[in-house]
Amino acid sequence: MLFTFKFFRIRLSDGAHATLDRVSQEAPDIEAAKVKSKSLFEILNMPQKPDGVRILDEGGTELLAWKPGDL
Repeated sequence: MLFTFKFFRIRLSDGAHATLDRVSQEAPDIEAAKVKSKSLFEILNMPQKPDGVRILDEGGTELLAWKPGDL
């Protein structure tokens, strides 16, 4: 299954989200996609450090949002 990982920043003043990067990768299921997203969170070279990542399915539906410190 093809998953899209959207890395974002959150503006504290109003909670607005800005997408820093979007990466699509194959994974067999959502659990494997979670592992990939956390790995990519650490290794991608982005102009700013993201606050979190959203995992989307092939249709663009958000399956999960994750931020460091979440379980």
